Amino acid sequence: MTSERAGHAPELVEWKLRPPSIRPGIVARPALVDFLEAQPVPLICVVAPPGYGKTTLLAQWAERRDRRVGWVSVDKRDNDPVMLLTSIAVALDRLEPIDPTVFRSLGAPSVSALATVVPRLVSAVSAMTGPAALVLDHVEQLENQECLDAVAELALALPTGSRIVLAARHTPPLPVALLRARGRMAEVGAAELAMDQREARALLEAAGVAPSEAELGDIVERAEGWPVGLYLAALARKAGNPRHHAGFGFTGDDRFMADYLRSELLAHLSPELVEFLTRTAVLERMCGPLCDAVLATSGSGDTLALLEESNLLLVPLDRRREWYRYHQLFRELLLAELERSEPELVPRLRARAAAWCEANGLPEAAIDYAQAAGDADRVARLVAGRVFGTYASGRFDTVQGWLGWFEEHGLVERYPPVAVLGACIQALVGRPAGAERWANAAGAASPPAPAAEGTHRPADGSTMEAHLAMMRGILCRDGVARMRADAQAARAGLSPASPWLTAVMVIEGAAEVVQGQLDRGDAILAQAVEVGTDAGAFPGVSTALAERGLVAIERGDWPAAGTLADRALGVVAAGRLEDYIMSPLVHAVAARTALHRGELTGARNHLARAARLRPLLTYAVPWGAVQTLLQLGQAYLALDDLAGARTVLGQARDILQLRPDLGVLPAEVEALRSRLDMARDAGRGASSLTTAELRLLPLLATHLSFTEIGQRLYLSKHTVKTQAISIYRKLGASSRSEAVQRVQEVGLLAG
Repeated sequence: MTSERAGHAPELVEWKLRPPSIRPGIVARPALVDFLEAQPVPLICVVAPPGYGKTTLLAQWAERRDRRVGWVSVDKRDNDPVMLLTSIAVALDRLEPIDPTVFRSLGAPSVSALATVVPRLVSAVSAMTGPAALVLDHVEQLENQECLDAVAELALALPTGSRIVLAARHTPPLPVALLRARGRMAEVGAAELAMDQREARALLEAAGVAPSEAELGDIVERAEGWPVGLYLAALARKAGNPRHHAGFGFTGDDRFMADYLRSELLAHLSPELVEFLTRTAVLERMCGPLCDAVLATSGSGDTLALLEESNLLLVPLDRRREWYRYHQLFRELLLAELERSEPELVPRLRARAAAWCEANGLPEAAIDYAQAAGDADRVARLVAGRVFGTYASGRFDTVQGWLGWFEEHGLVERYPPVAVLGACIQALVGRPAGAERWANAAGAASPPAPAAEGTHRPADGSTMEAHLAMMRGILCRDGVARMRADAQAARAGLSPASPWLTAVMVIEGAAEVVQGQLDRGDAILAQAVEVGTDAGAFPGVSTALAERGLVAIERGDWPAAGTLADRALGVVAAGRLEDYIMSPLVHAVAARTALHRGELTGARNHLARAARLRPLLTYAVPWGAVQTLLQLGQAYLALDDLAGARTVLGQARDILQLRPDLGVLPAEVEALRSRLDMARDAGRGASSLTTAELRLLPLLATHLSFTEIGQRLYLSKHTVKTQAISIYRKLGASSRSEAVQRVQEVGLLAG
């Protein structure tokens, strides 16, 4: 269970969300701007190698549209659907306030971006008073397939008049054929972006170089209109290169460009400036104090200002001229030169950047630099402090990337606190195999040497043994009696201020309930509610209230059960917990109390919300999964939905095969099975969908083909087709679109 729901929202910085300033001397591209403006399609792809002026062109287009253009400069952190879609939502909200439910839907750990957030973004754009435009710059940074799918869904569904413009080094892996076939896509490439002689002269003169007509023709021919090639040649000429023609033979080859940069530009700058340029190239973004820290010097702010004034491919990122970045290609060339000339210095520079970012409130940037520097101790400390807050804000892919770094480098067993967190995160998203792997690594870790102990202990001041016991309690691999003992041990070893205190109290209380000790369990759970409410630990509070609701049902105290269910639902709403692993239990208890009151519609709504999350209910958290499935089975039986009851019962029995020692739960499962065996068969409906079919549902509502869905789910096309046909049959639908409509009607797609 997470310690707190509220947590680490994405670090959105201002420079990502606005076009770069158009500085004096920038060559205007009116014909290309006119072309962009005239396109009636919802998607325009501006694709060319680096240095062709893609960003500059789109900034001019945004200025032409009087800034009614949302802007997102994509970076590698956007390889998380929640991060990318949050940036897009904020950019659109700046054009005109959008429906706040878009932002609420972005804060759930298991949210399906394609099925929920993207349709809401489309609806938000449709509701705007005028057409909206959105630029996504540097789309080549996107490697996460779900992020690319989300961009494609937006492009396919945008209302007439609105548009997305993508700028990338290469054509993004989108359904280009489908978009072209539907007439929803236009393209601008290197041929269109190449400068003619008039534009080349304007660029060179703005850089302080005045070639003759003959020279100009030769320059344009050699550079093939490549804007950055022309500009670098001008800089080399200004730097004092006497060989007038030597710099103009550009091929776009990386090795050639590196040689050119070294021999024709850097060779004519002062050693101090060259050192500044190459060493600060390790920084994605820079300011004076950060450069000072990395270079172990002072006065870097003045140097940055001078570089900007000289137009040396330095881009200001804020209006106060505090933060900058190098032009992407220029930075790559400088970094290659640093790796060639001073390779031993690179890790030290990145380590200094990590230390500065950590000290100045930029922990995620610090993680990036520390990883690049190979500073595993710093990465472990920073990740351990941010994993659950980041997960709670919905950014599971970001967390997965951090944890994956430890696996890729063979470091999991070296850092027990990280291994414990990895096991818990895997359990919370219903991945038992991953939870087992991380838990085994945590248990196999050897005690750290005293000198390194600080980076190998939990950040909350608790003992490592307490965190290991908490992890074992959640996973319940050795039976419910051990689960209770582990929870008690964890509680004894936790710091009084630990954010995990509510979680271990819930585990202990649930263990008592599962063993049939209702009074003891209820007392502990009541205390957990009180402690968790004071601490703002929403997940623990909602789970404790649901567990207390189970106790009240068992006692036959339906009024108390209804009150507890209502309180739990309120906590779920307040904490944005709709996709949390224990929220199906809340809805199951609410469904049963609604049925007791005769509120059939309300009960069915709660059952649909719980069913949508049934894929999370695995043997990773077996006690909670079987408790939930039992309550769902009881509710389906009360509705005479025997197919639904049998489906959840089968899921519970599968879990018990792997985790049989769960107190009274196996007997309750068998009792429910006996009741179902005596009942007559009935038709199959949405409630009888298997967990595999439920995983498929959100993707059925997208543009993806069966083959593409199979690639996303690691299934064959045949398997996807078989599951889809089964879904159609159970829903009484004859087509994919009709099936999607039915699941939306019954609430099985998050809304």
